[in-house]
Amino acid sequence: MAKAKIRTGSQKAARRRQRKKRSGITAKRKREFTYRGYTVEELCEMPFDDMVLLLPARVRRTLTRGMNEGQKIAYEVLKNEDREITRTHRRDVPIIPQFVGKKVSVYNGKEFIEFEIKPEMIGHFTGEFAMTRSDVKHSGPGVGATRGSKFLPLK
Repeated sequence: MAKAKIRTGSQKAARRRQRKKRSGITAKRKREFTYRGYTVEELCEMPFDDMVLLLPARVRRTLTRGMNEGQKIAYEVLKNEDREITRTHRRDVPIIPQFVGKKVSVYNGKEFIEFEIKPEMIGHFTGEFAMTRSDVKHSGPGVGATRGSKFLPLK
């Protein structure tokens, strides 16, 4: 005598599974990233002047008016170098499609924060991904605190 698989759960859940099976619902497939209607490959092949017109105003202004010497050096290093990780203090370098996939380590004033540049980061600056401020975490009341403050709940 063959044993049938017994599923635990309600009748409602069983009907839902049957409906899904009949309708052919499958897992969502991941969509390819596009930036303003263009894929990353199309943006990389596009002429620089046309690609700049797609970027937000602040980044577009930085690139059209010209970068300062520090920005130019960091820009060239990021664009051409094939290092595993590029360390920089420059937080004001705009991220362009040619940087996607590279690992960057940006100084936040205390330490270098490492991250990989993803397509979603196009049009932002490198400093936006290395936070300079951290949350303040207080412990209990300090020496000399009033007696009433000892019993305040800490959140």
